[in-house]
Amino acid sequence: MERRRRAGADRFDEVWESVYHMIPSPSFDHARIESQLHVLLAPLARGAGLIVTSQFNLGESVDDFRVPDGGLHRPGAGGIWLSTAALVIEIVSPDDESRQKLPFYAGHGVDEVLIVDPVTASVSWLALLEGEYSPVERSALIDLGPEKLAALIDWPEPA
Repeated sequence: MERRRRAGADRFDEVWESVYHMIPSPSFDHARIESQLHVLLAPLARGAGLIVTSQFNLGESVDDFRVPDGGLHRPGAGGIWLSTAALVIEIVSPDDESRQKLPFYAGHGVDEVLIVDPVTASVSWLALLEGEYSPVERSALIDLGPEKLAALIDWPEPA
């Protein structure tokens, strides 16, 4: 683990209730979709008074945190540890744990979760309702929904 840290390979690693999860760097297709999402979401986020970021530490400390692929944040967010976000972005990768993070995100009051799957070329938009995430047809934060976003993404060719 020390060697991973010195090499910078631990950038995406997470700690789940004191259990270390080693996360590999994203694939080219993953990174390509992430870049597109920033371009597509940034103007809508700005218009809604939100800030777009790439990966960030969602949690209270080094003992329990997740690193989403991106997020939308309200003004005033900052620092190393963010206790919440308006929206988190998860791009599905092989052996992915995105959906297993949902209870953690709900516990931290994340309003919406965007799950983007390059293999199925699909977008799931989830909103926190009564402590659990449910699919929605349109974001309450920005003027966009899963179908329209999926249509705007330049998806990778199937393998």
